[in-house]
Amino acid sequence: MSRSRFRSLTSALLVPLGLVGGCSDDGGPSCGPGAAAPDDLTASNATLTLTYENLTSLVGNDCPAADAPDGVISVSIEGHQVGDASRFFTICIPRPDLLSAGGRTLGTSQSSADVRIFDLSGAADGCTYTLDSTVPPTGTVSGTGVCDNADSAAGFALEIDGAVSLRRTCGATTETVRVDLTGTVAVARRDT
Repeated sequence: MSRSRFRSLTSALLVPLGLVGGCSDDGGPSCGPGAAAPDDLTASNATLTLTYENLTSLVGNDCPAADAPDGVISVSIEGHQVGDASRFFTICIPRPDLLSAGGRTLGTSQSSADVRIFDLSGAADGCTYTLDSTVPPTGTVSGTGVCDNADSAAGFALEIDGAVSLRRTCGATTETVRVDLTGTVAVARRDT
């Protein structure tokens, strides 16, 4: 069997399984965020919009998966609210090798979801918002341009289409509000 036919055969078998860590140089998918903007992630409803930017990823084993193949380490992603670097968006992905397959489930840090929200906070119109982890998020997450198990220097794009509950505190009043968590946002690799 010729080398190129062998490579095509093995690629056809490994890509659907999420076992290829890098991206192809011969017309296959490319690494990096593509046209994804660095500030296109929002938590919003009819009366509120919180926007997050400057997402960075770090291989850190913060939410390890028991079924991860050798060499696959969980990745944490964090960013902050536009205009307020003290308000965060933080998630952890136990199996970054599966991110490109799409349809990854969204959950809280205590869940067994494919993508886990650890922190989501914000401020707007004199009120503050924090993640209400007692109400499970819904939705899906996928990645494009993901190479080297989300550890490529090129970064990647993260697409989120879900909903979460936030605790809104305005003065002495605290209540839970539901927001859509949506966007396709660029993620850069963080080295430390």
